[in-house]
Amino acid sequence: MKNGASILVVDDEERVRGLLVRLLEEEGYQVSMAASSEEAIRELEGGSHDVVLTDLMMPGRSGMELLAEIRQGHPDTAVILVTAHGTVDSAVEAMRKGAFHYICKPFKLDEVRIIVQRAIEESRTKHELAGLRREVHQRFEFSNIIGKSKPMQEVFELIRRVARSASTVLIEGKSGTGKELVAKAIHYNSPRSGRSFVAINCSAITETLLESELFGHMKGSFTGAVASKKGLFEEAEGGTIFLDEIGEISAALQVKLLRVLQDHEIRRVGGNQTIKVDVRVITATNRDLAEAVRQKEFRDDFYYRLNVVTIHLPALKERIEDIPILAQHFLAKYAKGAVAPFTQISKEAMRALMQYPWPGNIRELENVIERAITLGAEGEIRLEDLPDPLRREEGGSQLEAIPVEMSMQDVEKAHIERVLRHTGGQVSQAARLLGIDRRTIYRKMQAYNIRKD
Repeated sequence: MKNGASILVVDDEERVRGLLVRLLEEEGYQVSMAASSEEAIRELEGGSHDVVLTDLMMPGRSGMELLAEIRQGHPDTAVILVTAHGTVDSAVEAMRKGAFHYICKPFKLDEVRIIVQRAIEESRTKHELAGLRREVHQRFEFSNIIGKSKPMQEVFELIRRVARSASTVLIEGKSGTGKELVAKAIHYNSPRSGRSFVAINCSAITETLLESELFGHMKGSFTGAVASKKGLFEEAEGGTIFLDEIGEISAALQVKLLRVLQDHEIRRVGGNQTIKVDVRVITATNRDLAEAVRQKEFRDDFYYRLNVVTIHLPALKERIEDIPILAQHFLAKYAKGAVAPFTQISKEAMRALMQYPWPGNIRELENVIERAITLGAEGEIRLEDLPDPLRREEGGSQLEAIPVEMSMQDVEKAHIERVLRHTGGQVSQAARLLGIDRRTIYRKMQAYNIRKD
């Protein structure tokens, strides 16, 4: 069977039908046949076919009607119409409605071979693309962003609601919390899922190069620009662009991106013409941009354009109840490729995982589990398989000793500093943990000369 291809021949004339079947079988294809559109539909219901080769004019339902049925029920199957000279116009019309090609009677055998081969290639490409899309959707559907805690359930609900819109989204969260995974979940559950998702880390590229990467450039616009080049906004046309670490870009580039968000137009570096773009923008940051605006470190007009919808991703220490299921998820992921089988995590090791503050968040947890499987003994991950910082956390007290000679002011200062360390400098989160408002904690930080870091 040539390439495993399956072809259905549909023609009410037995002589023509037999000729096409013999020709295609000689080419090594798996060929079935039908004498009418009704018979063809029953054949298609019984199994998939790469190509349907059908006569246009037949008693009962015509080839045009059969084409419409196939397009609706089997969109990845290529349809080739066979027609007499007098109905070529109809065949051309059918191509506008989704037919792959048409062959005129009397046909040449070589012509049939070539057109069928091309149709098979297109059909296979469509099947592969459909498979890739299914794989992508499975990977980035909500169930693969793991978490049962209340903060994560709120994140899931926001993703569901915002995915249906075209609004700009700002994702806030510490490094390692899964910001890009959330951006992909939004894209692949949106009407733009069939188009490109393009991601770039804004902090990893110099300002000049970043502008060229985003907007493209014209030949000769700077040293090394030996040819004109499309930017990522053009590459993402109709889809989504994800700008990670947006808080690190310069004020000059903020102005240019603001213009893109307002006017949906870009201008290549060195160019003088504007280019319309239809791209959804999702950004992410590990900074407190609201605070950066107050400190005049980030443009307020740009911030308000980004902040149409904000999704805050909690740090791992804020969703402790998710640590066991995340750890089990990574255990199952890395145990598959391990030399020795691993099936569980000991109680002592799990307790250490849940007590550790996880400054690197989910990414750090994943690395710890992978390391434990790589270096640990067979069977289960034990406390001794974990890195030193986690073992110290398990063995030590969670409460710091307070010397009796400390004043109440010193105790308060020390506690605020400890909570700020715990939240990684996030003042709003520290205020919530302390049960006070932001103005109060800022006032105390100023009184005690406490810095966020």
